[in-house]
Amino acid sequence: MEGRRRGAPGSDEDFTFVSPVVKYLLFFFNFIFWVISLFMVAIGVYARVVKHAEAALACLSVDPAMMLLVVGILMFIITFCGCVGSLRENICLLQTFCISLTVIFIIQLAAGILGFIFSDKARYKVTEMINNAIVHYRDDADLQNLIDYGQTEFGCCGGATYTDWSQNIYFNCNQSNPSRERCSVPFSCCILSRKQVVLNTMCGQGMQDMEYNEAGNHIHTNGCIDRMVDWIHSNLFILGGIALGLAIPQLVGMLLSQILINQINDQIKLQNYNLKHRSDPWS
Repeated sequence: MEGRRRGAPGSDEDFTFVSPVVKYLLFFFNFIFWVISLFMVAIGVYARVVKHAEAALACLSVDPAMMLLVVGILMFIITFCGCVGSLRENICLLQTFCISLTVIFIIQLAAGILGFIFSDKARYKVTEMINNAIVHYRDDADLQNLIDYGQTEFGCCGGATYTDWSQNIYFNCNQSNPSRERCSVPFSCCILSRKQVVLNTMCGQGMQDMEYNEAGNHIHTNGCIDRMVDWIHSNLFILGGIALGLAIPQLVGMLLSQILINQINDQIKLQNYNLKHRSDPWS
């Protein structure tokens, strides 16, 4: 369809064509995200089948492996429509691509607004998820490493406070608990000094039995939820930049696809016009 004339030979009407720049820019734009979607699906399948993530991280409410699979497959289908639609100049596929991006963008925008409006409910959901993770802390090494990393990075312990670790059967403070870690907290809760040559991995032993101020000399007593909220408040510009960075490719994809759709529609109108006047030159 590229480079066809608008009118009959010798007429003053100018040319109309499908821009190859828009066409191949949209193709490469989709091809990059199509490859990314393949990696996401591959990682999701590996985590689901090989690592058995559904058993390991079931306490996180949303299985990360399934989430990767769903997002990867959805992204694969949408970018496939964009790739083939741009190369073949197929309006149906391009419209599917454009509408899909628009719907996803609206959902993301609505989720952000609802999360801000119902922040208390979002906080409650996060608290519930963290407490479930604490209960299953010893069930899987991957989950344990994830919690330890979070507590170390944020300098926190537990969900709301360090005594939340009593929800775990190994750290429970019940007198009938036979565990050697009874009334303790994980090592990742400990306050580590750079001057320490030898790390005391048992520094969390019996910390739940201590008073808040006394325990604060050895471990982080603040819960991870408050730390996370403080981190979000102090990094709003960074998070806003990330959100904008995710939104820009979607907006670019919508813009390019709509431009290409309009150009293809102009070509179709031109073809119909030429066919009509060739069959009826006196009209």
